[in-house]
Amino acid sequence: MKHTQIRLYGGIEAGGTKFICAVGTGPDEIRAETRFPTTTPAESIGLVINFFKEQGELAAIGIGSFGPLDPNPASPDFGYITTTPKPGWAHTDFIGALRTAFDLPIGFDTDVNAAALGEHRWGAAQGLDTFIYLTIGTGIGGGAMVAGNLLHGVMHPEMGHIRLPHDWEQDPFEGICPYHKDCLEGLASGPALEARWGARAETLPMDHPAWDLEATYLAYALVNYITTLAPQRIILGGGVMEQKQLFPLVRAKAKEYLNSYLQVPEILAKVDEYIVPPALGGQAGVLGAIALARQAASHNLTSPQSDL
Repeated sequence: MKHTQIRLYGGIEAGGTKFICAVGTGPDEIRAETRFPTTTPAESIGLVINFFKEQGELAAIGIGSFGPLDPNPASPDFGYITTTPKPGWAHTDFIGALRTAFDLPIGFDTDVNAAALGEHRWGAAQGLDTFIYLTIGTGIGGGAMVAGNLLHGVMHPEMGHIRLPHDWEQDPFEGICPYHKDCLEGLASGPALEARWGARAETLPMDHPAWDLEATYLAYALVNYITTLAPQRIILGGGVMEQKQLFPLVRAKAKEYLNSYLQVPEILAKVDEYIVPPALGGQAGVLGAIALARQAASHNLTSPQSDL
């Protein structure tokens, strides 16, 4: 009997606070995994390279990274993390360092676009062609698939930096974004919650006023995304969304702010199935990076057969 060798893929979820690297084919087969704190580019990328060199032959590697970054293969800065506020990481040639170490196809996109791709292949967005994945944690970012393709324009979406109604009497907090102060990320990210209330978000009780205000900002943001992209579903991940009381609040407020303007049953009657957590949970990012690797490998094949 002829045995077909399984093609293994490497995935890198490069977050602002930690890296997760894995080798496998998808959620049902992860052969190896490691995670470590995000430090300097040289140290963090060095650990990535050492991990993959210990794993044997790979078909491709996918990188889902914090940004901003340049995902355009035609750009001279393709594969770079660009103007990130993360100290020491601005203008880092991420993909170049991996290409020096490995002669492999490499996929590169934002961590949230990667997570969106993972959810599309294996999770809460299966069977959909237009949806949004948002992460609300150390920062706020959004990835989108539109008509079956991850959304890119002059760069990638930066959904965490939209401007929102800010009632200064209700919330005099000025925001923490170093670029915009009171954008969505500046008002509603995990560090914003801690700065406003003087305690880490996970330590605040469920009935703390923080959560109603948080849901207000997130719902305003979702209304903007809904009326712009008309997604078939919105997936909300990240550490802040692990507060289970947030989902009912966000769903109710999003419906309230839409004010019955959009007469679609997905929102009016099935909002619990419209605004949802990621089916892949905390693995959405690294599994999305594996999906990016599979995509890069399929694009590299001369055969018309696709691995996707």
